[in-house]
Amino acid sequence: MKSKIELLLSEIKQKKEDLYIEYSKLKEKYWYVIEQWKVKFKEEIKKKNKFYKISIFESIFSARVREVLSAPFIYAMIVPAIILDIFLFIFQQTAIRLYKIPLVKRSDYIIFDRKQLDYLNLIQKVNCLYCSYVNWLFSYAVEIAWRTEKYWCPIKNASKKKWWHDWEEYFADYWDPETFMKIMGSIEEFKKNKKI
Repeated sequence: MKSKIELLLSEIKQKKEDLYIEYSKLKEKYWYVIEQWKVKFKEEIKKKNKFYKISIFESIFSARVREVLSAPFIYAMIVPAIILDIFLFIFQQTAIRLYKIPLVKRSDYIIFDRKQLDYLNLIQKVNCLYCSYVNWLFSYAVEIAWRTEKYWCPIKNASKKKWWHDWEEYFADYWDPETFMKIMGSIEEFKKNKKI
């Protein structure tokens, strides 16, 4: 029999699925389709979007001093991000393969679709590419870490935390060493999961 925590985690998983369905309905509202990883808007929407596009010069000259001063610090983070990306690749190709954990597909996490928005100018598109890369890279890294945690340390925390992950439903309760010993190093849950 499932514990109350397991039931709640299952409900959260279902709510996430419901959320994805609602997001997909936005395609109809905003009149776009996705074909071969490209977002295509109807002509009507394209014309409307052009009204909102500001020039590159307007972007540059309307920037606040704090935005200009912070830009080098923001963009300097690309160096550790690229290093992280390289190490994640190496980690997946070695440790994750040795544990027989399914590899995390990078393309499921690092998505560059904002560049296709025609109401963004070149500077805004570069900013969006940067944010997409860095933020989704962290999501990709977290999924790799969670799968590793599922393999090595599948124990739920005793204290409250801000976030939980999809693999946690397969974790042993905090005071349940018997279940922990059974599931530590198990890859059965990865085999059962249809999403990977």
